[in-house]
Formats: sequence, C-alpha cells, structure tokens
Amino acid sequence: MPGRNLTRDEARERARILTVDGYDVHLDLRSAVVPVTDGTAGTFRSRTTVRFRCSEPGAATFLDLLAPAVHSVVLNGRALDPAEVFDGARVAVDGLAAVNELVVDAECAYSRTGEGLHRFTDPVDGETYLYTQYEPADARRVFADFEQPDLKAPFAFSVTAPAHWEVFSNSAPAAEPVADGEGLRRWRFAPTQPISTYITAVVAGPYHVERDRYRRELADGSTLEIPLGALCRRSLAKHFDADEIFTVTKQGLDFFHQEFDYPYPFGKYDQAFVPEYNIGAMENPGCVTFREEYVFRSRVTDAAYEGRATVILHEMAHMWFGDLVTMQWWDDLWLKESFADFMGTFSLVEATRYHSGWISFANRRKAWAYRQDQLPTTHPVTADIRDLEDAKLNFDGITYAKGAAVLKQLVAYVGRDAFFEGARRYFKRHAYGNTVLDDLLAVLADTSGRGSEAMAEWSRAWLQTAGVNTLTPQLTVDAEGRITELAVLQEAADDHPELRPHRIAVGLYNRDPDGALVRTARAELDVAGARTAVTELAGRPRPELVLLNDDDLTYCKIRFDETSLGTLRHALGDITEPLARALAWSALWNSTRDGLLPARDYLDLVLRFAGQESDIGVLQSLHQQAWTAVELFTAADHRAEAGRLLADGALRELRAAAPGSDHQLAWTRAFAQAASSPEHLQLVSGLLAGSARIDGLDVDQELRWTLWQALAGAGPATEADLAAELERDDTASGRRLQTLALASLPTAEAKAETWRAVVESDELPNALVDARIGGFQRSAQRELTAPYAPRYFAVLEDVWENRSIEIAMRIVSGLFPRLQTTERTLAATDDWLTAHPGAAPALRRLVLECRDDLARALRAQACDAAAAHPRGAR
Repeated sequence: MPGRNLTRDEARERARILTVDGYDVHLDLRSAVVPVTDGTAGTFRSRTTVRFRCSEPGAATFLDLLAPAVHSVVLNGRALDPAEVFDGARVAVDGLAAVNELVVDAECAYSRTGEGLHRFTDPVDGETYLYTQYEPADARRVFADFEQPDLKAPFAFSVTAPAHWEVFSNSAPAAEPVADGEGLRRWRFAPTQPISTYITAVVAGPYHVERDRYRRELADGSTLEIPLGALCRRSLAKHFDADEIFTVTKQGLDFFHQEFDYPYPFGKYDQAFVPEYNIGAMENPGCVTFREEYVFRSRVTDAAYEGRATVILHEMAHMWFGDLVTMQWWDDLWLKESFADFMGTFSLVEATRYHSGWISFANRRKAWAYRQDQLPTTHPVTADIRDLEDAKLNFDGITYAKGAAVLKQLVAYVGRDAFFEGARRYFKRHAYGNTVLDDLLAVLADTSGRGSEAMAEWSRAWLQTAGVNTLTPQLTVDAEGRITELAVLQEAADDHPELRPHRIAVGLYNRDPDGALVRTARAELDVAGARTAVTELAGRPRPELVLLNDDDLTYCKIRFDETSLGTLRHALGDITEPLARALAWSALWNSTRDGLLPARDYLDLVLRFAGQESDIGVLQSLHQQAWTAVELFTAADHRAEAGRLLADGALRELRAAAPGSDHQLAWTRAFAQAASSPEHLQLVSGLLAGSARIDGLDVDQELRWTLWQALAGAGPATEADLAAELERDDTASGRRLQTLALASLPTAEAKAETWRAVVESDELPNALVDARIGGFQRSAQRELTAPYAPRYFAVLEDVWENRSIEIAMRIVSGLFPRLQTTERTLAATDDWLTAHPGAAPALRRLVLECRDDLARALRAQACDAAAAHPRGAR
C-alpha cells in the first residue's frame, strides 16, 4: 500500500513528547486549471510551517507527508537535505529543541481517488473544482503534518487560486482576497480553534454559493449569529434546493443548542456538495463536505430527502462529538461516529418534518449493523485499532449503526435528561481536547446516578464485546387458549457467546373488528440471561402475533413462534403500526439471510404485502432485499423464475400505484432492476422511446438511465444507444451512468475492458472505478464473468500494494466473484487465505468478509432448494 502505515504505538510515542502550537499552510493551486497530459492528476505547491514543543530536547521525530517531491526542509533555521530526511511518506527530523519551527516546501499531487486534494473537471463547462477529504489520514497528501487525532493545533490556511474562483476553509477569511499574480488571488483564512488534522479542509473552484444566517438568543442574553453557506458546482445550480438545506440546518442548530447548552464553536457553517465524493459527508468544522448526489437533479422519493436531512444532522452533531471533543486514537472512533449516527436520527425526529426516522433506522441502518456483526471480522464497538489501515476499515456498520443502536438503549437505561446532562458536562470538561471511553462513562455515572460500577458493566456488555443476540418467544397456553407462561429466550453465536442485558417491549397483536392487526397488550421488561419470564402478560388470550423488541428499544435479532410466523404469512400487511411492520420485515429478512426462511418464501411475502407498505423508505429496502434474495439466496434452478415473478409483481404494483406518487417511482425502479423477459424489456424500451406511457410517471433523466441499465444488462442496448443517451446528458452523472451501463453489457469485450480499466490501469477517477465495478457482475451473466475468478485471486496482493487504500478496498470487495455461488469459489477463497497468511491484515479482512457472504449465500440457497413447496413459485 503506497504510504507508510502509522501505528498506534508510534502515535503514542509522538504524542508523549510533542505539543503542537500551530500550523501555517499555504497551497498554491494555480496549476489546477492547467491541462495534464502525462496520465496523472498533476501537482501543486504546498508550504507548511509547523510550530511545536518537545518535552525531551535532542529527541528525534517525524512528520507525515505523502508527496512526489520535497523542495526544502528547514528546522529552526537549519536547512536539511530533503533526499536524506524524506522517504516519500515521512520527514524525519532529529536534534529537536524545546521550541521548534519546521518549514516543509513540497510538491504534492492532486487526487483522482477522492483522497487528499481531489481534482475534478466538469464536462458541462470545463471548469475545475477542488476539495479535500482526509479521514482518517490523508491530510498528509496535502501538507506536512503530525497525522494523528490527539495532536490538535490551530491551523491558518492561505490559498493562491484563479481569481474567478471561490475558496473555502474551516474558518472565515481574515480579509478580502488580494491579487497574487496575473489572474490569481490569495485567500488568507483566520486561524482555527485547536482541531485535528483529519478535519481540516479546503474547497476551491467556481462554486455556486447560496448564503443565509442563523441567529439565536443565548441564556446569558447575548445573540449567537452564524453565517451559513451552501455550495455546489455551477452546472448543478438549477437543481440546488438550498432553502430546504438551510431549513434543516437551522432546525438542527436549534436542537443542538437547546440540548447541548454549548454554543457552536467554529464561527461560520458552510456546506459544500462536491463531485466524485467517496463517502456520504465529512464533518470538517465550518466547512462540511457532502457527496453532490444529495443535489437531486431528477425526482427522488421522500426517503431520499429524509436521508439527506439525516446526514446533514449527523455531520452537525459531529461539531460537538468529534470536532470539539475528539477521540484520542481510532480505538474510540465510536465516540464520534456512534454518537453522530444516533443524534442524527434523534434530532431528525424531534426537530424536523421527518417523523418516521426511527422506522428508517430500524429497517435500514440496523440491517447494516446486523450484517457486519455476523461477519467473522466483527469487533466490539470500542475496537482494537493497531494502525491506520485498521482504522480505515472500521468505518463500518458496527462503529456507526450498532453503536447508535446501543446508544439508543443507553438513553433508555440512564434516562434522556441524564444522557444530555452527561453530554453537556462532557463538552465543557473536554472542549478542544481528546478523550477515551472512560471519560464519557465518568460523566454518565455522575448524571445518571447509576454509579461507575453499573456504567462499567453496561460498557463491558455492550461496547467491549462483539456479536448480536437473538431473542425468541416461548409460549405455553392452557386448554382455554390463555397464556400460562411467556418467556424470552436469548441466544448468542458460539464465537461471541455474550448474553447481554436488554431493555425490550413485548407486544401482543390481534385483529380488530375491521381486520387490522393491532397491538392489544404491551409489557416492557429487562431481559437477562438465557431465559426471562414475561409475567405481566400471563393469563391473556393467546395472541395472533408476539412481537419481541416492539418499539425497537434494543439491538438484537428477533425470531417468531410458529403461530406468529403463520400470522405474518397471511396478514403481514395488516399490521397498522409502521414501526411494528418494519420490525417484522426486518426479522423475516434476517431469517432469510440466516438460511432459516427459504428465499422464495420471503419473495412471496414481498410480492403479496409490499404493495400495502406505506413507508417509502421501508418499501425501497424491501425492493433491494428482494432482489438480493433472487440474486444470491434463491436456489440456482429456480432463480430465473423467481426473477420473473419479482418483475411481474413489480409491474403489477407499478400500474396500481397512485399516479405521480413516490410509490410509483419506487416500483418503476424495482421493475427495471428485475426486468429480463422480452415482454418486460419491450415495455422498458417503450418507456424510453415514449411509445409506452404510464399515467403520472415522468421518465426524467435519472430514470432514463435506470431503464438503460436494464436494457444494457439484458442485451438489447448497444454501445451506440448508450453513446446517444450520453449526448442527451453529457454531465458528470451522465458519464458515470453511461460507464455503468457499458460495463453491464453482456459481452466478453465489455468485461475485458472493465477489467483492464479497473485492475490493469489506475487512470480512472474514483467515481468511474465505482461505475465499472458496479456493472461488471450481473446475475444473468455468471458464465461470462466466471473466468475472472482465478484472475481476481491472482492480482489481490499487487492491487493492495500498488493502489491507494480507497481504490484497493473497492477493487477487493467489488470484484470478488460474489455471483459465482459455488463450493468451488468458496474453496478458491480458502486456498488464497491459506496460501497468504502474511498478507496485509486489512486485505485479509476484506477477503474473509467476502468469503463469509459467499458461504451465507450457499447456506441460504440450500435452505431454498430443500423447501418442499416454496411459496415463491405460486
């Protein structure tokens, strides 16, 4: 892997002897508008002055820097030979004084991978746009630094750039930009508060900018005023709904000021929507960056707006959890990500119009956590992070979604008031500092009244052990059909046997006179150990449905007794409460993944009841899960028929949906994904050509590309067709979606070109790497891609050694032969793991996770094949 890894031990030693007082960083970005012809992204000049103290004068240390060249290094006025002190990843210095000033003048590289300073040229107008993305450790690609979260310091950035550009950083400009050469200006930004390197930021280019202000009266009678900015590329400006973004922003700022009682500490609040972004968003204080797909250029469902609002609030929560108070090392990454994930949904539901956020969390966010927590590489919420490669891989469903679910239970355990009072004390006690788990537990022990021992035990059970528990109801009834005993059975996996304390609700459901399935009784209790009696519900008539973890209070998988499962098979859509219905869907999906419910049974449930689903986010999850069931979990002999049934059902619901509704749009996309028969593809072609119409359905540009994906994957589309569509939409999105369609074509040439472009070349930007990978493997093209399985294993170590970690991760996970669901593929994976015990731990982790997904698919297919009368074939 290019760039030397930084270990936790190295970081601890550096933090032991160093205190960083400040950085002055100048970036000369005039080269960004100069075309590059050598196959690289080009370079820019970076000059860093860092002032730091050393508690052991005479000691040696190093700065981190990933750069093609260093022009000069000057320590305390003494020039050092770059050839002697710079090895491509570190600048080594020795003979330190008590107080030091180090100046590093470097030639750094623009990025095409979304790591460091990413460079993008808009195909619409030819303009160049730049932005930075660093987490966990890519600031060193832009300036020399001490790349670890606990060496915080103020940063003063200055930037030379084309005069017609806008330039943003974490803080506001100290003055108006001034001329800095012909056609250039220099921006100087005020020093930041002490922050970590990974949350510094620069965004530069001819961005379209909208502005607003937030005002709030504080408890001391003063007025807090925060300048707000929202920006995107100029060619997206016509689609930019900045007013909605500002509305959610102000609602979030109101909520967090009310609950945290600590004024926003970073001055301004800009939000930049940037191209070819690797992640959802990044919490750079004062200059938050988002993927520009959140600027919706075509119609999307309300679930997309809810999702964007959740991300806006997630990043805003980071201003306190993560930016103001930062984890000491990546072991405690959860101290920011779990909290931000939890607070994003909590504030969404309480402060905005999106009141179904906890339904989305239960159905989608926790599905991510459940999958991650059953992999062989699962880990506790508080993880053992040995180095930066470990850190990179731990931005996962455990750190985010499981941690958030655990915090939701913590609020129930200590109480809302105690939780937020603990947060207030935490911010005041540790402002601009770094913390570990014990720092948080200490304040919660104080505010909850539960004491340090109770909080330590809660932490041990929930934060320091891995795995997900499964809860199952056990009922006995008397001759009159009344409950004599109801118990909750708790299980854990053999390799993670911890049985945890759970606060849960148990709901009993029966039909009302109108036929709806409604809750008729509820008990809330603490579950502990292998068996817990629910005494409160004894004596009641046996219900039609017992729902454990009703209201989704804890983090667990749930199962159903046979009576309840039978009820769901016939009446799942009759459950009136959306959250209860979502929990039932989630449990059935987990049973399908676990090889307990045949995939075609799950598909049958989707085909019969998804049309009754009112929550659009749940519906879209069901569509994706149903396709996964067809693609991976259905027995091979029945796969084509299952896909046809899914397409037929989607088309039926598409025609039945209200014209112009979110449900109509969602069913259209589901139909396009499953369409494969001549009749289905003829309708897809007709929708594109305008010869077929469905009342209320607007076939806009994004939907056109969705329909072209269907035609490309199934064969009717040609390269010429896709080229013609690109002429209609020669934008960044259009090029990405055309690339995806080209990779989906069912030809040997298309697959060979994708392999060459992704594996054998590094010239594609990250967005097009994703597109190529996304189209390479298609369910109906398994024979076409089968020859690439041995080639995949042959190139793994070379890819990991020679590509950036971001791109290497995508290749390793994305090109794994996941659709070659055979024992032969499983054996090939095991052979590679056996033959490469010394491969990079992060690489082995990714391959192990792919292997586990494959083994799970084989178990699910065996379950589906063994089903005597699969309902999905009806």
